[in-house]
Amino acid sequence: MKKIVLSLVVFAALLTACKGEKKEKVAVKEAVKVETNIATLNNVDTAVSVLTWKGSKPTGSHNGTVALQSGGMLIEEGVLKGGEFVIDMNTITNVDMAGSAGAGKIEGHLKAPDFFDIAVYPTSKFEITNVEEAEGKLAVTGNLQIKDVTKSITIPATISSEGGVTTFKSDVFNVDRADFNVKYGSKRWIEGLKDKFINDLMEMSFVVVLR
Repeated sequence: MKKIVLSLVVFAALLTACKGEKKEKVAVKEAVKVETNIATLNNVDTAVSVLTWKGSKPTGSHNGTVALQSGGMLIEEGVLKGGEFVIDMNTITNVDMAGSAGAGKIEGHLKAPDFFDIAVYPTSKFEITNVEEAEGKLAVTGNLQIKDVTKSITIPATISSEGGVTTFKSDVFNVDRADFNVKYGSKRWIEGLKDKFINDLMEMSFVVVLR
């Protein structure tokens, strides 16, 4: 049953990620120190929570998912106070070519030293540092850690409860991977790529379900 729910959640998230106008990248700032250890709550249902991604280049794009390894969210009287999501980079999956040799090739490259280098950096993390209401949604600020870089970003999101289940869902947001030392095919880091580059902007979104 959980696998069916996860499939539906991923499908809905990917539809959201693929529609609408392309957005500007989120601004990055220096990371903020967090005093409360939210991770000890350990109340995120990792079986049905997911990070979706989409990357593009001049000849096309690829999209997929990454599972959460662990996480916790602090909610008081229906108000989001904090959260921490640990992302298991070993679970990077390509969806648009699922079941083909091409998908395995893409997944292997994303995990390789010249991309996310998961042997050295097996996890990434998003740690919420501030939450404000803005235009009917939440403006969620948090420390995003990818590889050896941690930056503060702010993303729009919603939180809802239905049937006793609470779900945190972000809008699609664009992260500049070059800000996080992901250099492969990046025009910021490599000269003379011409049309062989990969776009630095990478679309991401979260669906996090509490248990």
